[in-house]
This record gives sequence, structure tokens and C-alpha cells, in this order.
Amino acid sequence: MARWPLLGGFAVVVLGAGWFLTRPMPLPDDALAGLTPDPQNGAIVFAAAGCASCHTAEDGPDDLLTGGKRFASPFGTFIAPNISSDPVHGIGGWSDLELASAIVTGVSNDGSHLYPAFPYTSYTKANLQDVVDLIAHMRTLPASDVPSAPHEIGFPFNQRITLGPWKALYTSDEWVLASADTPQLERGRYLTEALGHCAECHTPRDALGGLQKDRWMAGAANPSGEGRIPNITAGALTWSEAAIAEYLKSGFTPDFDSAGGEMVAVIKNTSRLTDEDRAAIAAYLKAIPAISNL
Repeated sequence: MARWPLLGGFAVVVLGAGWFLTRPMPLPDDALAGLTPDPQNGAIVFAAAGCASCHTAEDGPDDLLTGGKRFASPFGTFIAPNISSDPVHGIGGWSDLELASAIVTGVSNDGSHLYPAFPYTSYTKANLQDVVDLIAHMRTLPASDVPSAPHEIGFPFNQRITLGPWKALYTSDEWVLASADTPQLERGRYLTEALGHCAECHTPRDALGGLQKDRWMAGAANPSGEGRIPNITAGALTWSEAAIAEYLKSGFTPDFDSAGGEMVAVIKNTSRLTDEDRAAIAAYLKAIPAISNL
């Protein structure tokens, strides 16, 4: 009979160790030391990161980050929060360090895990100077006093403690395209894998919601249940680099069609980048492994 208390004690130790290893881990206090904010560069980062695409209200202005958009998933419906400069309902009361931690580590200002509907699994690769610049730009944008709506998710997914093990499995700062041997390809990788978080939509997910990196950018089911997000590797997308860059600028395809659906908002952002940045994204898409449609 003595083994039962022993086993119980062992279980407590294992659970305690598991919690400790997967607890929320914000950035260290000195993570932003020596970084001088540049709001002008922050505006470029804001466009590249697609912040307005998720956090503006339907038909609202691009600079009013009032939140409210709904994102269906197999785990429930996530609702984008107000991230405007309002000190009560937005992030105006957050410190730069708290905001940077949310962006790159997925930890809220109250010390809890954020849901990965916010793509910090991509933003974790972002340069902290860019993050500081982004925050400086966001602080120049207008405030909205619209309260954030709660996510519509049930048990057990509404228990944020479960996100610790999930992060341990799926959060990494390693590049999927391991080798980027030119400045253009390095920039394209950064814009696509980190800031642009393109894989969050264009890569299929496993049963736990993690990205299937062996089918990187090979297309995925649309979480809304309507249609499919396309394969944008060279295994399916046959456009030239110039055609891809033009699409990211104007929204027009080589077949004289135009972007539709969620890509309208994406093109609005990528059209604000430089020609060099759009060319870098196109070069990256041609450099990743070509994967055929299933």
C-alpha cells in the first residue's frame, strides 16, 4: 500500500515540473535596452505584419485597431481584440516590454499565455528593433473605446494553461528555409516566415493545430469551411517571380483576374512595401521546396 503515496508524490513532481517548463515566459526586463524606436520604420513593419487585416472592424478605417473580427477554427471562434492606443480597452496602458513580449512570446501583460490565433509563432522570429519600431508606430494611431469581445471557445481549450505544452511543441525561432544565401532571399524569408506570417494560412495544420512544416506553404483547409487556401509553392503556383511581385503590388494575376477574399486585405498591406521587398517575397516562394497538391 505504501507505493500509492509514493506514486502520488511522483505525479505531483512531474506535473509541477511540466508546469514550470511550460509556464508563460515573457521577455527579460532588459530585452529592449539600447533600442531607439523609429515610428517611420514601424509603419512599414505594421504593413508587413498585417496588423490592420485582423484588428480593424469590418469596413472600418485602416488605422483604428478596434478589433472584433471573428476567426473560426476547429477549437472555437477567436475574436480579434482591441489593440488601439486606448489605455482602458486597448493597449495604451501596456509598457513597450509588455507589448513586445506579447508579440514575440505570446504572453499577455497579465502574465498569461495568449492563444496562437495571434501569430506569435511567426513573430517570434522578428527582430526586436522592428518590434520596438512597430510599437512606436501603433502608439501614434487613434484610440478606440470599444471593449474587446471574449473568445467563443469551450473546455478544455478555454484553459490557457494548456497552451504551455502547445508552445513547447510548436514555437521555434528556427527558419524553415534554413539557407538564405543572398540578401534578397534573406529579406524574403524574414518578410514571409516572420513578419508576414504567410504560413499561418497557407500551411496545413495537424490535429493539435500546429503547422505541418513538411507541407510548408502547400495550401490548407479554410477554417471558415469555405473553399481552400491555395498552395503557393512552385509545385502548384507557376507564376514568375515578376508576376508574384506584381500581384502583391496591384492584386492582378497574370490571367487578368484580381485578388479576392482575405487576399484583398493582404494586398492592401503588401502594396505599401517597396518593390524590392515584394521581389524578395517572390524569390523566397520560388526557393522553398515545390510541393504538389494532394
